[in-house]
Amino acid sequence: MSVPYEASGRREQKARTREALVAATQSLMARGVTPTVEEAAAEARISRTTAYRYFPNQRALLLGAHPETRRSSLLPDDAPDDPETRLDLVMRSFTDLTVAWEPQLRASLRLSLEPGAEQPPLRQGRAVGWILDALDPLRTSRPGLDVHRLAVAIRSATGIEALVWLTDIGGLPRDEATRVMRESARALLRAALADPS
Repeated sequence: MSVPYEASGRREQKARTREALVAATQSLMARGVTPTVEEAAAEARISRTTAYRYFPNQRALLLGAHPETRRSSLLPDDAPDDPETRLDLVMRSFTDLTVAWEPQLRASLRLSLEPGAEQPPLRQGRAVGWILDALDPLRTSRPGLDVHRLAVAIRSATGIEALVWLTDIGGLPRDEATRVMRESARALLRAALADPS
């Protein structure tokens, strides 16, 4: 059985090389470039041959350049019990992350739209979990409310897809676009709480 290149020998040096390629890719993406492996290698001052050992193609490179967060919650440790306040806190963090990671998220969105494409790591519904965490008190106070459906509805009006539409099509500046996303989340929550059914 073959051992992956990065798992054999000189692991710390290989980790630094990978980090340099990822940082170079993120830097290029922040400047509006969707880099090839060769371009990332040049930016990182690493040989093309070496770069291809880590990322065999552009898709692997772009997926590898996504900032990772293993956070299961965007709420502070002392989060309040009020669902609207909790949602506001989560949405503020979520929209900040969306803007901060916009180049990488746009690349992920493009990759996810390719015919037959596997969904990249950041397209796996992590934000729905963060929103569910914000809405958790509703499971007790409103047991008849489909909290998961509400979280999915809120997610559909927020995130990179909404940011792309609001800025590229709607022509809003990013600060206004993030405000609209937060207001949309709040409006969906209020509508769900006001629904007598």
